[in-house]
Amino acid sequence: MTPAAIKMVRQLKELHVFLATRGHRMRTCGAVLVVSAVLASCGGGGGGGTGPVASAGPAVQMWVTTADQSRLLARDTDQAFGATAIDASNIDVDATTRYQTMVGFGAAITDSSAWVMQHDMSSAQRDALLADLFGVSPGIGLSFTRLTIGASDFSLGQYTLDDVPAGQTDDSLAHFSIAPMRANVLPVVKSALSLNPRLQVMATPWSAPAWMKNNGSLVKSADPTIQGSLLPSAYSAFAQYLGKFADAMQAEGVPLYALTPQNEPNYEPADYPGMLLSPAARVALIGKYLGPLLAQRATPLKLLDWDHNWDDPAAAMASLNDPVAQAFVAGVAWHCYAGDVSSQTAVDNAFPATETYVTECSGGAWAPVWADNLLWSVNTLVINATRDWAKGVLLWNLALDENSGPHTGGCTNCRGVVTINSATGDVTRNVEYYALAHASRFVRPGAQRITSSTAVNGLQSVAFRNADDGSLALIVANGAGRAMSFSVRQAGQTFSYSMPAGAVATFVWTPAA
Repeated sequence: MTPAAIKMVRQLKELHVFLATRGHRMRTCGAVLVVSAVLASCGGGGGGGTGPVASAGPAVQMWVTTADQSRLLARDTDQAFGATAIDASNIDVDATTRYQTMVGFGAAITDSSAWVMQHDMSSAQRDALLADLFGVSPGIGLSFTRLTIGASDFSLGQYTLDDVPAGQTDDSLAHFSIAPMRANVLPVVKSALSLNPRLQVMATPWSAPAWMKNNGSLVKSADPTIQGSLLPSAYSAFAQYLGKFADAMQAEGVPLYALTPQNEPNYEPADYPGMLLSPAARVALIGKYLGPLLAQRATPLKLLDWDHNWDDPAAAMASLNDPVAQAFVAGVAWHCYAGDVSSQTAVDNAFPATETYVTECSGGAWAPVWADNLLWSVNTLVINATRDWAKGVLLWNLALDENSGPHTGGCTNCRGVVTINSATGDVTRNVEYYALAHASRFVRPGAQRITSSTAVNGLQSVAFRNADDGSLALIVANGAGRAMSFSVRQAGQTFSYSMPAGAVATFVWTPAA
């Protein structure tokens, strides 16, 4: 497909969805982000701005997080647009050219995340934390989350939602039950939805029930000649299993926004549930069984494929290259653990009508430097992921305890967005919290990414226009290695700002009518 044809497809899709709902997407590269109100827990912030400029235009609110943690999402001095640029480095923002519509930013409510909230915190502590995470004002307004269908490595044990004794099967799914979710996960998700009714929920299985697999196990077989995968004879039952999960969640008042057929289908773990699902198997499952099943639902549910790393875009496109399966696949889900975020645009260019999401990325003890993590998380997951067409960005565990758990196998040193002390219930907001907050607090669901300058003298940025009030949000990260002064220019006016090395800032303003 030629660049002109790609552009036309994107423009037509944007116009169609915008007229039908609230706008969807065109194509090009751009950047900029968000701001709106201070977190009560972050306190006031000081200093870093250059002060108001003459010939006052729209007021600009500012929040900053510094590499030395002296300011954490702290409110800086308000400024106003003026007529003249002060600094040679300009970030140009154009709100008239708009791209993908955002679902939002967030993290997964795993079994472990829900457990530590339900068991390691008092009700007052839990309510305060959930209000901070999902509340819109005050709060950082997380608007996207992920659930596991059965156990993952961040569960207290290994299970699925239709386990039967070894040697038995349950083709009718008579034993299917979401009972394992009732004590911890469902109360947390329902609380989050009550705080933010615009929260979108996606879900992913780590493994089919053992009786549906060729090795009869949720984990990798001890026999190296057997690779645990879904039996072709179980494709229909597995599709029904996923459909029953969606129905059960709907009945609980937790409607699903999206579903993926398998987490990390190219990887089979030995100590926690997982399942290989080859490209050919995914094409058959989606095209013949799961896609048609979900298409019959009265409540729309997006089917996203891949749900694995950036390093294998060919595998990510398998279902998109199949004319039957492609009709049922709304988008591609990506993880951050290998490859480069630019794979999102490579796939997007090949299939410009397909949506893009980052559905898993975790921090951990393997990356102990707070300042480095701040820049990497904001540059990669907030700025570049959305420049590369992500409509939603999800981190992995929303919360873990001080021992990186509880968990069953898998990652022993992963870090949650927050850490909950298992003895006291006290909360530590980790670097990932602030990286997310610089976007989630100020870029609301339904916002559209708009055009902004690409990297300027070590500064990276991305920008959005909020649909509900027309405000603009610009996020800037300073990776120059030194303090940087720069101007932001929009609609013929500018303001200037001085940002410390390694800092991240969000600017928000409402353009003049």
